[in-house]
Amino acid sequence: MRLGVNPNHYYETYDTLERFSSYWYQIKEIISNNPRNILEIGIGNGFVSKYLKNRGLDVLTSDIDKRLNPVIVNSVCKIPFSDETFDLVACYEVLEHLPFKYFKTAISEISRVSRSRLLLSLPDENRIYRIYIQIPKLGVFKKIIPIPRLRKIAHHFDGQHYWEIGKSGYSLKTIVKNINEAGLKIIRSFRPFEKPNHRFFVLKKETVYL
Repeated sequence: MRLGVNPNHYYETYDTLERFSSYWYQIKEIISNNPRNILEIGIGNGFVSKYLKNRGLDVLTSDIDKRLNPVIVNSVCKIPFSDETFDLVACYEVLEHLPFKYFKTAISEISRVSRSRLLLSLPDENRIYRIYIQIPKLGVFKKIIPIPRLRKIAHHFDGQHYWEIGKSGYSLKTIVKNINEAGLKIIRSFRPFEKPNHRFFVLKKETVYL
């Protein structure tokens, strides 16, 4: 399978303030599930796994690109572990680097090696307004308001992403349908105010592998 991202991508202009906000949500969701062991698919620059290991969590990293130095080199569509090996599997900003025809195969394989919980994030290019109001003594009000498009924009492969939520043919409804068909229940889905082009999914496995 094609290696879509040059490793230098993760060290030059990758780590913006917004992206560190995404790291915070990634880590928060993992820790809140109190997993005994974790598989992180897509190592990126290694920040999340290093932080979790420093917190004493048992994390195994997996990536298709050996240049990123994951523990295991493999495709997300073929994970070399037995069924239900990990309490939690995290796959953040990875699946858009595969043609969409592999999406359901990938999440089904992720589900297979998870005992229960899966954490997923995908790029979401649906338009929004962000409202931030701070009122003395009352605190802060933050709100994301979606802006409907009259016509969906076609996605063109940019060397990294084959597709993105909100582009023509890749509606949120389509993504949800594929997730459900893979035997997964969406517990929660959200877009962080600080990094709204990352949509997070907290998933629970409904299919039991015997």
